[in-house]
This record gives sequence, C-alpha cells and structure tokens, in this order.
Amino acid sequence: MRIEDRLFLVKFNPDKVSHLRIISPDVCEKCAHKQCVAFCPAKVYEWDESEKAITIAYEGCFECGACRIGCPDLNISWRYPRGGCGVAFRFG
Repeated sequence: MRIEDRLFLVKFNPDKVSHLRIISPDVCEKCAHKQCVAFCPAKVYEWDESEKAITIAYEGCFECGACRIGCPDLNISWRYPRGGCGVAFRFG
C-alpha cells in the first residue's frame, strides 16, 4: 500500500481556529528556501506566488511539530489544537 493511500485513512476533527500561525509574513516573503513547504509531511504549507504569502491548511495537520524545527527563522507559531480537535490516528 502506498503512503498516500494510508494517509487517506487518517481522520481529522478540525477546530474553527487554526493552531498554526505565521509570526511575521515579511520573514516568509524574504525567505529564499521556503523550507516549511517542503518539510511538512502533510503538505499543510503552500507558497502562494500571487499573494507572496504562505497559506496554511491547518485542517490536515498531523501535529508532528516538524514545522517548528523546519523553519530556519523560527517564524511558525505552533500549539496543540484544543481538546477533541485535530488529527485522530488509527492503529493498523
């Protein structure tokens, strides 16, 4: 089974408010690497060239925390979603 097929089985209960936030959009605009786009296993972050900004699809976040260490400028604010919200992994 491909990893994409297994990830499709992951369930989410998204909160109404994002638990992810870009601290300073200016830092992202100046960043040459845009590492968060490549570093996130859930592909939550995407660079929007027309807006010159990072978009965040927090609803599909695996809550792994990789973005916190993947951003060389530490420009991502990350916290756990409130209780009952977020990712719900299944065993197997």
